[in-house]
Amino acid sequence: MFSDLRYRLRALFRRSTVEQELDDELRFHLERQKNKYIASGMPPIEAARRVRIDFGATDSIKEECRDARGIRVFDEITRNVRYAGRTLARRPGFTTVVVLTLGFGIGANGAVFSALNAVVLRSLPFPDAQQLVTIEQYQPGAAQASTFVAPARVEDWHRLAGTFQAITGYFLDDLTETSGELPERVSQAWVAPRFFEVCSVAPDFGRIFTRDEERFGGPAVAIVSERFWKRRFGDTRTLRQRSVRIANRPVPIVGVMPSSFTFPDTDVDIWRPSPPDGPYAANRAATWFKTIGRLRPRVTADQAASDLNRVQAALGRQYPATDAKLAVRVTALKIATLGGISKSLWMLFASVSVLLLIACTNIASLLLARNAERRHEISIRFSLGASRAAVVRQLLTEALVLASFGSALGIGIAVAAFQVFRSLGAGLPRMMEIRLDWALVLYSLSCAVGASIAFGLFPAMRTAQAVARDANSHRRTETIATNRLQWTLVGIQVALSVTLLFGAGLLIRSFDRLARVPLGFDAARVLTFRISGNWGETIDMVALTRRMLATLDALRTTPGIAAAATTAAVPGVSFHYDTELQIIEAPADDTARITARDRFVSSGYFDALQIPVVAGSQCQDDATAPAAVVVNRAFERLYLKGRTAVGSHVQEIASRPMAPSATIIGVVGDAREEGLSEPVAPTIYWCNSAPNPTPVFLVRARADNAAGLADAIRRRVHEIEPGRAVYDLASLEQRLDDTLAENRLRTVLLTSFALTAISLAAIGLYGTLSYIVSMRRREIGLRIAMGALRRTTVLGFLKQGIGVTVAGCAAGVWLSVAMGRGLADMLYGVTALDRSTLAAVLTLVIAIGALASVWPAIRAARVDPIQVLREE
Repeated sequence: MFSDLRYRLRALFRRSTVEQELDDELRFHLERQKNKYIASGMPPIEAARRVRIDFGATDSIKEECRDARGIRVFDEITRNVRYAGRTLARRPGFTTVVVLTLGFGIGANGAVFSALNAVVLRSLPFPDAQQLVTIEQYQPGAAQASTFVAPARVEDWHRLAGTFQAITGYFLDDLTETSGELPERVSQAWVAPRFFEVCSVAPDFGRIFTRDEERFGGPAVAIVSERFWKRRFGDTRTLRQRSVRIANRPVPIVGVMPSSFTFPDTDVDIWRPSPPDGPYAANRAATWFKTIGRLRPRVTADQAASDLNRVQAALGRQYPATDAKLAVRVTALKIATLGGISKSLWMLFASVSVLLLIACTNIASLLLARNAERRHEISIRFSLGASRAAVVRQLLTEALVLASFGSALGIGIAVAAFQVFRSLGAGLPRMMEIRLDWALVLYSLSCAVGASIAFGLFPAMRTAQAVARDANSHRRTETIATNRLQWTLVGIQVALSVTLLFGAGLLIRSFDRLARVPLGFDAARVLTFRISGNWGETIDMVALTRRMLATLDALRTTPGIAAAATTAAVPGVSFHYDTELQIIEAPADDTARITARDRFVSSGYFDALQIPVVAGSQCQDDATAPAAVVVNRAFERLYLKGRTAVGSHVQEIASRPMAPSATIIGVVGDAREEGLSEPVAPTIYWCNSAPNPTPVFLVRARADNAAGLADAIRRRVHEIEPGRAVYDLASLEQRLDDTLAENRLRTVLLTSFALTAISLAAIGLYGTLSYIVSMRRREIGLRIAMGALRRTTVLGFLKQGIGVTVAGCAAGVWLSVAMGRGLADMLYGVTALDRSTLAAVLTLVIAIGALASVWPAIRAARVDPIQVLREE
């Protein structure tokens, strides 16, 4: 078997050598037989003649040898490809249209496939990534949304759960690294023991932490990213005497992670051990770890969740005060990482596959028309002895050649589209992993083969079958049948185009509604940023609050700044953190449950965002003042009906150190703090200038150049705190725009697919009608010669074009219902079966169909009957 395969490959790529071997072998047998005759006494001339009679024609023998060795197949393929090339070169217009149509169809399909493959299908960059899960604690039925875990609980889970190989935790922190020329903000991950064991990733060089280094009071060490290492130390791989400088102390570097390791965040540059035996880690109520685990082989997430909930129930009995009401949720790390982007990409992939189907249908229609024009040529091939299968193979080879060129163009278009994906999907998970790889090449080639079969096989078989019959007796019948088939293909294109246009219309209207949502605050001229800090500062909250207030005072005196404030989360960006409250003054029999969204803000927050203060006052700069809160109008309307809001007291049912009972000092207007697509919810603003060591700073510029304040802010912060770095600078408008990335990605791409689809449908309609006009020139000329009105001719062809368009629209309505239902979860302010959108799409498609039919109809009416009769 393998020897035959090697021989056929040699015959394909080293044909001259194989032919020479075949000649030598045949010559050997001729000479051998000739020598036998001479040895028997026959004269040499007679022996030579006798050998030629015995063997017959040598070319026939060669053909038999080629057939036996499978070479003839390669010969036929080569001939078909060459003939296809010559045939297509003679029709450059047709070839260009088909290649461009396929190129855009395969290119768009390949680009979306690459995104789907990189983001959804490809495993996370960890060994046995399917075993990795996230673990969250929660309190069933409680409003509290915190899912962080106490370090002591992480250690208990690891020790008691049997379905896990290991469980660990981490939290992110910012620090100012000062070993360079200027202070640099660096993202740092504090990791619990077993972190690198769970990830199953070893340093590129160096080592992971030892047990002594993971204990409280152990040596301070760090592992750094390859990016940080090269930025600081170049390409050297020597760890000796290399360190990072943190808080003016050198911390030795013991390992450098590979460039592919970007967990738990892409910008983490330093990993340091978080000792589980420290005094601060023993408090089971202090939760700050995000938790991950590695499952044992063949264990599912559901089985692990059941096991951990059993463990947590036992811990609840052991520690009733902190653990009794907790439950555990286990989610695959990949699912937790991707969020909802996978659904959007699958929707886009389905849509672009429909676009490729439209392209194939369009090309099949063109090939039917072109093959009909080649009936004479194909008839001659039949008369010369070609079989029907040979003709089908030749026509299918032409389709495959077209698809090959289209695939090559499509790969180029897909690579060019990568930047579009990264731009539209900036901030979405794993978008930077989209790249040209063998998966894209193989997928594009598969599309080429599948497309060539889809649009080439049926026209080829139909043409060969039609020509093989008696041309005279069936000519009109076959022409009518071909026309009907082409109209059917055009109708399919129209129906699929209506479907894509309806989906695009829904997303466009949804995106427009989302962009017009009243925010309740003014994002213009607001700049957001952070200043480096670390969680160690939270040990002294009074000092941390004073630092924040001093920074705010310095910013407010900076020229060009009208207002400055801090907040725990960017306004308008989702930060779901609910709390359950009680109103102290409420009657004892009032059992209504009060839940609200938490926001932590400093003084000046409502001035910076220009949120109106409806009653009372806003937060004040006083670190020693009693706890105070501000509520929004939605909170007042829902929970304080018939009661004066200002002066009332609220207290959390599950109180936190940073949010004890507090006095309501003001009421402000409703603002969409949780995002553009989220309805306004009851919100409570806790007056706290230091909700964490790196809050979001908001500054409102006096003029329209908020971005121009960046340098002034950096200089001012450097003046008051030289050891800190300003980072993550962006306008608030840009932050809000980033929240629309997924909506924008699917809206822009689906709209482009839909416009391409309707363009292809219009081209298909125009081409089909033009072909029918050319085939019926004699009939049209005769009708005009016999007195038919040219206006009647135009209306007749317009009726055909508009008729097939309307029929396609009718079929497209049913498909649009399915499309709308599939998009229901992605829409805002628009129903999945929005009638106005559907009516607009149908009107547009019918209008385009009519326009595509006009020029062929006019050409039909301009036929000169005298010229037609002369041609006959």
